[in-house]
Amino acid sequence: MDRRALLGLAAVAVSVPSAAAASGGGGGAAPQATFMRLPTVTGSVSGANGRRAVMSVEVGLDVADAALRTRATQSAPRLRAAYNTVVQRVASTTLPGMAPDVERLVAQLQAATNATLGRAGARLLIGTILVV
Repeated sequence: MDRRALLGLAAVAVSVPSAAAASGGGGGAAPQATFMRLPTVTGSVSGANGRRAVMSVEVGLDVADAALRTRATQSAPRLRAAYNTVVQRVASTTLPGMAPDVERLVAQLQAATNATLGRAGARLLIGTILVV
């Protein structure tokens, strides 16, 4: 099963009802896609038995505001760089053989999103966090 495709379908399914409700639900206008998918972010972590492992995080953004969505699209390289920094920082502080602190990771990624875009309004979506 391709989880990335499932993530995209779930985001579209969530965004379609909200866009229809915003337009009055009367139909006529096509709903705008508010989901923006970004490449998987990785960081190296110490695994069990002293081996190195990789932490992989699937991220996406849900941006309802059209102006902020345009800014997010244009800032995609800066967002990826900020996300790489956060994931690497969290991965380096994760103890060997332990699961990463997902709540802290999500909070730091959301803060990086807000700082990069210059204001709040883009909602960070996490697909899968995998340590292999």
